[in-house]
Amino acid sequence: MDFGLISIFLVVLLGPLLVKKIEENMEVFLLSMGILASMVSGVYNERLFFMAATDPIFISLAVLVAGLLFRWMQMPFSRILHFLKSRVPFKMFIFLLVVFLGLISSVITAIIAALLLVFIVVGIELEKREQIKLTVLACFSIGLGAALTPIGEPLSIVTISKLNGDFFYLLRLVGKDILIALFLFGLLAAFMVKAPGLNDLKRSMKDQESYEEIFIRGLKIYFFVMGLTFLGAGFEPFVSAYFLGMDPSVLYWFNMSSAILDNATLAAAEISPELDPSIIRIILLGLMISGGMLVPGNIPNIIAAGKLGITSKEWARHGVPVGICAMVVYYFVVV
Repeated sequence: MDFGLISIFLVVLLGPLLVKKIEENMEVFLLSMGILASMVSGVYNERLFFMAATDPIFISLAVLVAGLLFRWMQMPFSRILHFLKSRVPFKMFIFLLVVFLGLISSVITAIIAALLLVFIVVGIELEKREQIKLTVLACFSIGLGAALTPIGEPLSIVTISKLNGDFFYLLRLVGKDILIALFLFGLLAAFMVKAPGLNDLKRSMKDQESYEEIFIRGLKIYFFVMGLTFLGAGFEPFVSAYFLGMDPSVLYWFNMSSAILDNATLAAAEISPELDPSIIRIILLGLMISGGMLVPGNIPNIIAAGKLGITSKEWARHGVPVGICAMVVYYFVVV
């Protein structure tokens, strides 16, 4: 079993980066690997299938509804964006965008924040390389900020449920760490992302998204999340057998696996009320920071990469160095 799961992990990690066909069919690939992992570990059953089939419904519907709203309100949103672009200096605009999306994601959910990011990134008409930089850094911010409340993302819901915590438990536990991270990601984006040149400014907004494209994206998100559910459940026995009870500083680095595996599932396996809050803080920050490193790591990554046509390799080229640097910095802060 162990050999099989390790092999699946490596295939999921390297497959999208090395094989174009896998990259082009990520949803089917991840779902297949997830089902295989759950069968190898012996956890596949009707209950798991029902959970995997129903869990993504809310997320998919939210993506679908938000896509429709953005389509119907594209003109007024475009006017607001144009007004802001003309009044706020570019570097300041980028800084405020990354910080704002991180903060608001805890209220409007990481899904809606990601769709708002896509709309803005398209609207400011950046060169492709700069577009990728901004998207990756903003998704790090969204993934962290969404964890401040149980509204934002599944990780926070699972954690609060496991600890019987109140609405503001995570804000008290990791709020300061996350707010500092949002500020730093905002500064990094302002420093790294270059303003569009004259040729870029002359480009028109992309054609309005069709209803078919909106529906297909929602369907893709459904299968993507379904695959992550199977994958997380399949690896849960492996995590429980080898990594629970280990030194928190080691567990912090192991949680870089949330760049591929579902961080909510890892949180459910690793967190318990018996743990000291300082250890829970280490676990959570390891899970949240590394979620931005690769496309499967967070729902915002999946949405933004799919809509903007960012490949797994392009995302990893920017996300992995940033994620590792952030992990190193926070290692010395929390461990």
